[in-house]
Parts: sequence; C-alpha cells; structure tokens
Amino acid sequence: MLKKIGILTSGGDAPGMNATVIGAIKAGIALNKDMYVVYDGYKGLIEKNFKKVDKHFIEDKLASGGTAIKTARLPEFKEEEVRKVAVKNMKEEGIEALIVIGGDGSYMGAKRLTEMGINCVGLPGTIDNDIASSDYTIGFDTALNTVVNAIDQIRDTMTSHNRCAIVEIMGNKCPDLTSFASIATNADEVFTCDHPLDDKNALFDRMEEAKRNGKDCYIILVAEKLLDTKELEKELNAKTSWETRLTILGHIQRGGKPTAMERINAVKMGAYAVELLDKGIGGVCIGIHENKLRYVDIYDALKLPRDEHKDLYQLHELIK
Repeated sequence: MLKKIGILTSGGDAPGMNATVIGAIKAGIALNKDMYVVYDGYKGLIEKNFKKVDKHFIEDKLASGGTAIKTARLPEFKEEEVRKVAVKNMKEEGIEALIVIGGDGSYMGAKRLTEMGINCVGLPGTIDNDIASSDYTIGFDTALNTVVNAIDQIRDTMTSHNRCAIVEIMGNKCPDLTSFASIATNADEVFTCDHPLDDKNALFDRMEEAKRNGKDCYIILVAEKLLDTKELEKELNAKTSWETRLTILGHIQRGGKPTAMERINAVKMGAYAVELLDKGIGGVCIGIHENKLRYVDIYDALKLPRDEHKDLYQLHELIK
C-alpha cells in the first residue's frame, strides 16, 4: 500500500503551482498518506532536499504566484546515472511515488523515474500553454490576464500620444499567449510562428492607411523568438509616420496572483494526481480536456500536435 508521496515543481515557475501543491498535500493527507515536498525541483532529489509536511503547509500561499517549494533546471537529469542517485535518495527516505509539476522536459524526467520504479504523475505547470495533452496549463490563464492588463495600459498612453506600440510576449515558441491576447485586446496586428510577418511593406501600408483614417493608436503583438522586435521598432519609426515604442513584457508574465479559475483547476489537478498514484497509476500526465480532467501516458502526450488555434487568427482578421 502506497504510504509516502513526494511533490516537486520543475522548470519555469507559473502562477497556480502553489495551489497545485496545496491540493495534492491536502488530498494525500485525507487518504492517510505521508506527504513530502522536494525543494528545487529535480535538483532537490539529487541533494535529498526533502521535507515532510502537514496539511497546513503553505496554505497561506494559495493566492501567491511562483512556487514556495522553489524550482531549478537540471539538464543532467536526462542521464541515467544521475537519476539513479535520485531513486536511491527517495528509497532511503521511503518516498514511493512523485508528483511532478512542470513542462514537457519535466514530464520526460517523470516518465524515466517511473520506468526506474518510482511511479510519477506529471502536471502541466507552465504559462506557455505548450502541453498539447491539456487544453489549458497551470499558469496560462493568469499570465494571459497579466498580458491583457499590460496591453490595456500601454494602449492608454499610446493613444494619448498618437503612437504605435510593439508588445513582445512570452511563450517559448508557443504563440498562445500572443494569439489569445490579440482577441482580448483588439490588437491591430498579431505575429507568431503560426502567423508570421511575411510582408513588411504590406504592414507599412496598413499602418499608413490607418493613420489617414484617423486612427490614434496602433497595437502590434509579437510572440517572442519570432523576430528582432528592436529592429522592427527602428524600421517602423523610419519607414512610417507612426512614432513607435517597443515594450518587452518579460518576467512580469510569470508572476502575480493566480486567477480564481487557475486556483480551482490547480487544486483539482493536485488532488487528482494523488488519486491516480493511490491506484498505482504512474508514467502519466494530467490535463484538462473539454472541461474535464483526464490522464494520458506521458510518451503519448509528448507526441500530440499543438493546437494552432487557426480560429483565433480568423476571428482576429474579422474583428480588427
């Protein structure tokens, strides 16, 4: 019978991670499990940085962003000899199963540990929404709201000065934050890997036409790693009549209080992970599909194609 379960957060932090940890701890203790947190992600497994916790652990952090049990990246974890150290340390502590909250790289570590005898369940903790097995990841809704609020505020000042704004948005090659924000903010242009800037001259022409028609603000959203936004700012200032300013939103997108739905979904996922481990199910990841929790094998999840949300780009063209 499963007795001891560990929890860690890995990779980039995301709002809602704390709520996931809280949900798992409370569910585990309700099922008479000893719950442990692992500090600093997979690095904590190697350093044996474990702590047994009670049901009140970090419950005051439900409304806090980031991760109270810290996170770190450990590329060496892909090496079997490094994972053997982690397995040895967990077995010495009596930890029989593990909940891993992170992105696709973290998922692979969880699958490898499962194959080495430590049942693991992965949870989609990333603001990027780049886990195809879940419609929405833990952190995405909060980050999207942060992006939308920032663009709304940028619009205020751009309108006051009759300016154009380029806003660079995170996503690590997944354009969901940018494409969703384009609808929520009624942006004038949106450029992502699914919808690239193929013709700059056509962009210049659209901007000049908008100026002639009396538009007093022009908002351009660009997904990070797509193009050089600083160079684009220079070009727009040189080749159009719009005075243009670039804002790179950066790490404000990772922080902040998780939204209500973020907290609810995160707690539900954490509790569900404990239920699966209690049934002896491991090597899987949890996601939300059509508003319902589900789990799939991690290998299968990593093979799923990303949703390009073509309907969002079509809607943007219709309403902009």
